[in-house]
Amino acid sequence: MMAIAYNQSAMKNFKLTVLLSFMTLYAHGQKKDLPNVIVVITDDQGYGDIGAHGNDVIKTPALDQFHDNSVRLMDFHVSPTCAPTRAALLTGKYANRTGVWHTIGGVSILREDEKTLADILKENGYKTGLFGKWHLGDNFPSRPQDKGFDTAVYHGGGGVGQTPDYWGNDYFDDTYFVNGTPTKFNGYCTDVWFDQATKFIEENKKEPFFCYISTNAPHSPLNVPQEYYDLYKELDIPEFQKRFYGMITNIDDNFGRLVKHLKKRKLYDNTILIFMTDNGTAWGYKTYNGKQYGFNDSMRGTKGSEYEGGHRVPFFISHPDSRIDGGKNVEDLTAHIDVVPTVASICGIELNHSNYDGLDLSSLFRGNPTDLDREYIITDSQRVQAPIKWRKSAVMSGSYRLINGKELYNIKNDPSQNNDISISHPEKVQNLRAHYDQWWTSISSKFNLFPVIKVGSSHDNPTVLTCHDYHTEDSKNPWNQNLIRRADKNPANGSFTIEFVESGNYHIELSRWPFESSLAINSGLSNGSPSTLINESVSDGNPKDFKSAILQVGAWKEEKAIRPTDNSIKFTGYFTKGKTDLISSFKKTDDTIWGAYYIRITRI
Repeated sequence: MMAIAYNQSAMKNFKLTVLLSFMTLYAHGQKKDLPNVIVVITDDQGYGDIGAHGNDVIKTPALDQFHDNSVRLMDFHVSPTCAPTRAALLTGKYANRTGVWHTIGGVSILREDEKTLADILKENGYKTGLFGKWHLGDNFPSRPQDKGFDTAVYHGGGGVGQTPDYWGNDYFDDTYFVNGTPTKFNGYCTDVWFDQATKFIEENKKEPFFCYISTNAPHSPLNVPQEYYDLYKELDIPEFQKRFYGMITNIDDNFGRLVKHLKKRKLYDNTILIFMTDNGTAWGYKTYNGKQYGFNDSMRGTKGSEYEGGHRVPFFISHPDSRIDGGKNVEDLTAHIDVVPTVASICGIELNHSNYDGLDLSSLFRGNPTDLDREYIITDSQRVQAPIKWRKSAVMSGSYRLINGKELYNIKNDPSQNNDISISHPEKVQNLRAHYDQWWTSISSKFNLFPVIKVGSSHDNPTVLTCHDYHTEDSKNPWNQNLIRRADKNPANGSFTIEFVESGNYHIELSRWPFESSLAINSGLSNGSPSTLINESVSDGNPKDFKSAILQVGAWKEEKAIRPTDNSIKFTGYFTKGKTDLISSFKKTDDTIWGAYYIRITRI
């Protein structure tokens, strides 16, 4: 036998090098093979606003095809309005638990300690991007770039043309925020969101990515490109529905182009692609001039309603590489809170499920029978400053629906919820009320803690606040730019919950108009426009007669006179680090107090 001499030390080093090389290759391969994640969520499109669901008027061929090839959640529920749905979708928790139970009034802001799906995926090696509607806070620490998104291209507030949005945006050739910086874009808003998302995908196709496309369409104002209005202009349906359907068909075309791009780049099979909407239809099912128009799949209620039509929405998901495809229906009761744990599971990410209200649905998608260990799902539509027990609520268990703690329906036998069976089923009512009581106790512990806007941070200095986020008891917040122009809603005595992150000197400026407009506080505007076939009207700007500005920060208070040419009134003060309330007002010539619409805070 031939003897082979070798250096033991050298061999040991060689083995270590090979092992490290395999570990590096394995790690690289694992990262590369992680599934991409794309969530497309539209605004105010209901279950019945898709051709594949039985609407024989609307044109949605791309969504219809995706419906046919995906796994469909047939009993999927969200919140009845937009910001709460987004909070639950991105956190895996009931929205009321996160500080979001309205769409305005300082309670559409995600609390600082809430972790989003973007945070989770970013921590696990994903590139993350948001395109479109955020609606969970316009200030630090609740902006998308503060909540896990590497790239964020978005409008302000809850829609294009709302008060926190860039002044004058109208869906066409607008200025949007790119990681907080106003940036001019050309084209229709939905086209911009999908174009920017496709660019993000192209730039990150060699890495796992999370792309969140959240369209503001078809939310009002119902502004639509002419070519999409023309698809419906000859039909015997109301004008508002022609524009609404045109906006959805534009979304459909963009969705089709997205799928085509994924397939061209060979990304489709290893991409978790989700399509869903945020609440029931806003304009797709309406009574107009005594006649019912649209399709709602026999459901009662629309956007904002606690009845089924307010919160049962489409949910289609595809991921061919893990056998999530093929046109299968899942009949189990599911909800927006399930998306985070489900996506994490498919991506191989372990979560502490005690931190989440939702469940992992991935085994259902693959056709495996499983016990979800779910007794109930609850949704509600609060839209007040402090949540009210039982307000506009639905407790769902199997096919039963307890509405407002009183009415009981079995939607299997009564999908339109016309027959209240609460008297004949008192034990079921009692059981569902007990579930609600348990849930309310669980979520209500922080109702007295409003989300906080931090000012003076290097992440957001200066900080611009708007009356959209005033805490007011009567919800008189002027939440869109037409209301700013008309100036007929007075958020008097509204307050902001803020925190100075550093003690120091600050400038605080008050204005009636957005700062980028350069308009004098009391000036009017005569550049309004009437409604057309494809655009809603824009109001003229009414002049005001404010004589002074008043600022109160905690116990500190000061008043200054307004001159005719003043665009804003600037106050300067030394404020100590910590949380406080800020109230900003104008005083009219008759001494009426009027809330200021825009506030800019700069640490100097």
